[in-house]
Amino acid sequence: MGHCPQGGRSVLDPHAGRYAARTAGMTASEIRALFAVASRPEVVSLAGGMPNLAALPLETIAAETARIIAEDGLTALQYASAQGLPVLREQICEVMSLEGVAAHPDDVLVTVGSQMGLDLVARLFCDPGDLVVAEGPSYVGALGSFAAYQAEVAHVAVDAHGLVPEGLRAALRQARNAGRRVKLLYTVPNFHNPSGVTLAVERRAEILEICRTHGVLVVEDNPYGLLGFDGRTHPALHSMDPENVVYLGSFSKTFASGLRVGWVLAPHPVREKLVLAAESATLCPPTLNQMIVSRYLATQDWRGQIAVFRENYRERRDAMLRALEDFLPPGCSWTEPDGGFYVWVKVPEGVNTKAMLPRAVDARVAYASGTGFYTNGLGARRMRLSYCYPSPERIREGVRRLAGVLEAEPALAPAFRPVAGLRERAPETV
Repeated sequence: MGHCPQGGRSVLDPHAGRYAARTAGMTASEIRALFAVASRPEVVSLAGGMPNLAALPLETIAAETARIIAEDGLTALQYASAQGLPVLREQICEVMSLEGVAAHPDDVLVTVGSQMGLDLVARLFCDPGDLVVAEGPSYVGALGSFAAYQAEVAHVAVDAHGLVPEGLRAALRQARNAGRRVKLLYTVPNFHNPSGVTLAVERRAEILEICRTHGVLVVEDNPYGLLGFDGRTHPALHSMDPENVVYLGSFSKTFASGLRVGWVLAPHPVREKLVLAAESATLCPPTLNQMIVSRYLATQDWRGQIAVFRENYRERRDAMLRALEDFLPPGCSWTEPDGGFYVWVKVPEGVNTKAMLPRAVDARVAYASGTGFYTNGLGARRMRLSYCYPSPERIREGVRRLAGVLEAEPALAPAFRPVAGLRERAPETV
């Protein structure tokens, strides 16, 4: 029978024989398990991807929220459509137009964060034993959703220009030769979580053609697309092939993560099934939260606010890269993102970032071990460092502490000699 720890002892789970078979794949991610420790104030957390909301006009948002309840409270506090408020869906289409997407509000489904959208897509398309192709590394929340529906993930290599087309071809050929059914390509094309790289524009059409040829639906997860540090946006995959791409979006990174408002843009037949799935999951997304987002988009300079976020994150990215250059020992390398929240670090041979993590926490710094972003055991020499939330000063101090932990690792300490100029930079593969 199953058991679980409770108060330092194990107790039998009387329901162990009743659970559905798919629950066997439901385990806590390494990232979530880390949050309780990383949230301690004495720990510099470079682990979580929390947006920095200090730049938001909180007094204005508070006043607008009060006005919504005072003027439209009977609507704001009531049930609404499972598809989401029509006015918000129209505004979402305007947001997506910045990346070349020409969408109709009828094909937008508002969700409780984009993670809900991802879960609904996995529920609609993944049967037990199906194969999903995804970048290696890949977003940990996506890996959890696919596992929950008993789909397997085949990772495809990523280099400094994003998903490698030839690697995708090889993965699809291998699956076909093995008689495996590939349902989806899951990709984070812009400022990838966790690697920070962006899919090169010249690769996008090629990848879409590969997927269409092999009958594979593309799931484009794009929470960071408007956070490029140079202010430019890249054409969304959906804008290039709307009939074979499901687009996931979110206001968590460009407005307020705690409101949990995201969306799915899907081909019309898929959208109809997504609405049915959403009705069974939540009945309807929170009306008040949708109205807050809608009022913010209608009354505030949301484009200017995104520009403020970009500058804040660019400053933090620069602080992270300077600290990595100044402190990390020879043999380390890292990506240099042009936007988003993350840097992907490779450590020297013999260092295991998962095994090292407790020692880092003892030194009052936290990161996300690379193993959490793969399903096949890879990633032990990688770590994700998030620069989005801490101040530049805290970032520098966190990297300094991390460097001390690295230099003390048994595989590195005997040979460590701090010689300038020996660090690898911007690896071709992540």
